[in-house]
Amino acid sequence: MANDLFGYPLRRFFWSPPVFRGPSGTIALMDWLETSNAHIFKVDVPGFSKDEITVQVDEANVLHIQGTSGKEEAHGKEAIWHLAERQTGKRGFSREIELPENVKLDKIKAQVEDGLLTIVVPKDTAPRPSKVRNINITSKL
Repeated sequence: MANDLFGYPLRRFFWSPPVFRGPSGTIALMDWLETSNAHIFKVDVPGFSKDEITVQVDEANVLHIQGTSGKEEAHGKEAIWHLAERQTGKRGFSREIELPENVKLDKIKAQVEDGLLTIVVPKDTAPRPSKVRNINITSKL
């Protein structure tokens, strides 16, 4: 929803920190740890297999983490629900994280084990050229 309203470039002015939840699905609990050589994301994904999770980075340096599960528990037609606190049926989650500029996008690794998705985003320690550019001023356009 924020995408449609403000778009990626304007997000940083309206939300802080740069971590967003998608408009559909539930939120997956996440930790973000920064070390001297990497950013490490740990996301709770209980019940999701690696085939049901996608991790992508777009051109705006936004990390997208999504999970969809189509498993439904079979119940007879005569089953009467008295209480339903666990999420059953189709479920999903979506997280978006705006990554810092000093990361190696081609070296990102992800692993899921025991309901925990770990994503390691290595830092790029090479100095970056300045993005400041001088504009020549003339008397006529």
